[in-house]
Amino acid sequence: MNLHAIRAIYVFEMSRAFRTLAQSIISPVLSTSLYFVVFGSAIGSRMHAVGGVSYAAFIVPGLIMLSLLTESIANASFGIFMPQFSGTIYEVLSAPISAFEIVAGYVGAAATKSIILGTIILITARVFVDYHIAHPVFMAGFLVLTATTFSLFGFIIGIWADGWEKLQIVPLLVVTPLTFLGGSFYSITMLPPLWRQITLLNPVVYLISGFRWSFFGASDVGVGISLGVTTAFLAACLGAVWWIFKTGYRLKA
Repeated sequence: MNLHAIRAIYVFEMSRAFRTLAQSIISPVLSTSLYFVVFGSAIGSRMHAVGGVSYAAFIVPGLIMLSLLTESIANASFGIFMPQFSGTIYEVLSAPISAFEIVAGYVGAAATKSIILGTIILITARVFVDYHIAHPVFMAGFLVLTATTFSLFGFIIGIWADGWEKLQIVPLLVVTPLTFLGGSFYSITMLPPLWRQITLLNPVVYLISGFRWSFFGASDVGVGISLGVTTAFLAACLGAVWWIFKTGYRLKA
């Protein structure tokens, strides 16, 4: 394994993030803080507790997951799309590095940035909400697993996209609506039976539910099922990335 190549890609991507702190870190944290102010402080004080948890605390895992999914996809997709757009992808493809090392560098950097962002939002939430993490090890595990999975998904989108419009269409029209409808701001037990069954078709429900369980020890879906769905999605993304490099699909400028 060429660790120097992985490190070179990883450091380059991380340095780009630190050069654009306002866009990479500050902007998502401020946006999420507004959700805490509006839904947590203003509206949350008038809402009933959900499953014995105050509404302001209940939405903390959902808001962290919302930012984590969005930023993981954005970081990874832009990281691999930009070299194709500028033509510098040939430098990567002609270097003596394997497909695994390319993916490890780009996806590792994107996942790291998302984990840092999620941690900062978790700390920032303390300013607005008093919450307790029942299972911190599982919380960290879900954070890393979700960031890695959706960074891989973003990597696939970045390769698939042949223009800036395609780069944004999946996060804006698919992932964000699924996250909002996946129980970020409510428990799916509040829904009518029919809509509850339909909601269970949304894979984001299992991500948010498992992450919320790590905070409060209770969730809409069993934690084992949540972990299984997340792992299955990770395996699917790994399979798709393997196929892309095996066939050379759109790995060109």
